[in-house]
Amino acid sequence: MDKTDGSRRRAGRIAVMAARNPVSAAGGVAVLLLILLALAAPLVSPQDPLKTDFRRLAAPPGARNYLGTDQVGRDTLSRIIYGARTSIFVAVSAVLLGTTVGSVWGLASGYLGGRVDLISQRFMEVLQSFPDLILAMAISMAIGTGLPAVIVAIAVTRIPFGGRVIRSVVLSVKELTYVEASRSTGASPLRIMAFHVLPQCLAPYLVLATTHLGVAVVIEAALGFLGVGVPPPTPTWGNMLADSLTSLVPHWWLVFFPGLAITLTVLAFNLFGDGIRDTLDPRVYAGVLRATTGPRRLQRGK
Repeated sequence: MDKTDGSRRRAGRIAVMAARNPVSAAGGVAVLLLILLALAAPLVSPQDPLKTDFRRLAAPPGARNYLGTDQVGRDTLSRIIYGARTSIFVAVSAVLLGTTVGSVWGLASGYLGGRVDLISQRFMEVLQSFPDLILAMAISMAIGTGLPAVIVAIAVTRIPFGGRVIRSVVLSVKELTYVEASRSTGASPLRIMAFHVLPQCLAPYLVLATTHLGVAVVIEAALGFLGVGVPPPTPTWGNMLADSLTSLVPHWWLVFFPGLAITLTVLAFNLFGDGIRDTLDPRVYAGVLRATTGPRRLQRGK
């Protein structure tokens, strides 16, 4: 019975949050649909994205090819659907890798302090001094093209953001009473960081990861457009935009539809990230608690 009541309360809180911020809820639904579309690409794609049809070179949108074809007769809609799989996988992998490395770095830097903190912050400042696209492009060109190289290149650009934010959280948390009490009992720094400081960093970590997904999608598309991303013939939205420029006058559907896919994906990730941030804000969360549990139950700690 307690589990049922808890599930109902959580469902009620989610419903109230969605009602208070319907735009972010719509962004979350769009993100879910994009992920499902990417996973089900072989099932929903009308054609093979790599299959060429020399009888329909650069054909405009029509009944046979809803979004037209490219210069070698490949179906644009199929390539956009498969491109979603590549772009989302690269964005999620890069953000998780970069934010995790940066967060662990910031956790150690903020807690240990002293010379460790001083040196690590100088390294982060050097990384953050480069524009994200320039740094990712330089790393991708240095280590070679390919899916792993693109993921690592984008992940490096996310490290300083995670490190600086998590470090600021750690600096405030490590001075709290329960951390001081644990330190006075002789607990090791590693144990204190893992069991007392790290749990307080999970909410900022989640906010960082969700809000940076849109940036990662843009960087991946830009790298593909510049020719240092995932190499052809793997369909990516950046590669599709680059291929559209092979002709003197690009065909409008080869530019518009991949660009629209990038725009909608970035917008959905940004709206979803804003909703996660607002949800994890203690003041907003307390308001939702009052709305879903009532002031009496909240005062009793239920």
